[in-house]
Amino acid sequence: MIDKICENLTNKIRKDNPEIDDEKAEIIDYGIHLIFGEIPKFFIIMGIAYLLGVFKLTLLTYLLLMPFRGTSGGFHLKTHIGCIIGTTIFYSGTVLLSKYLVLGITVKYIVTFIIWLFGMIMVTLYAPADTENVPIIGKKERRNKKVLSYITLTLSIVASIFIKNVTISNILMYGMLLQSISISRFAYKLTNNKYGYEMYNVSENLV
Repeated sequence: MIDKICENLTNKIRKDNPEIDDEKAEIIDYGIHLIFGEIPKFFIIMGIAYLLGVFKLTLLTYLLLMPFRGTSGGFHLKTHIGCIIGTTIFYSGTVLLSKYLVLGITVKYIVTFIIWLFGMIMVTLYAPADTENVPIIGKKERRNKKVLSYITLTLSIVASIFIKNVTISNILMYGMLLQSISISRFAYKLTNNKYGYEMYNVSENLV
C-alpha cells in the first residue's frame, strides 16, 4: 500500500516536472518513502517505549538528540521493520543505559571528554553522513551541516556536564556517543550502507 502511494506521488511529481530524470526520481521516491515511513514509525517506537515504562524519557531523548542527528546524518536500515527495531534500540536503549549505567563524577568527566573528542573526529571524517539514496551533494550544504555538527555536539556535551539530573545528563552523553558511532565507516559497513558523497564523488575538503 505504502509503496503504491509513494509511486503514484513520484509519478505525479515527474509529470508536473518533466525535467526530472530517472536518477532524481529515485531520490524523490526514497524521500517520500521516508516521510510515509517516519510518521507511523514514530508512534510505534513511542508505543514500545510506553510498554517499557520509559515513554517520557524516550520522547525527551528524541528531542535532545535531534539537533546532532539532523546535522551529522547516519545510516538507514533497509526495511521498515529493521528501522523500527534499530531506532527503538537507539532511543529506548539510550534511556535504559542512562538510567542504569551511572558513573562516578571524576570518571564521568573523563568519559565525557573522550566522547566529545571521539565525536569531533567522527564529524571531521564523516559528517554529514548521507546515503546513496539521499545524497547531500551541495558543497555549501555539506559545509554548513558539518559546522552545525561540531556546534551541536559540543553544546550537548557541555550541557551534559552542567545538567544536575543524572539521567538526562547521561542521555546527552551516551546519545552523543551512539550517534557519533552511527556515522562511522564501521557502522555503514555493518549495515551495508554507502556514503552518498562517495558514490557521487563529492570532495570532503570543505573545512
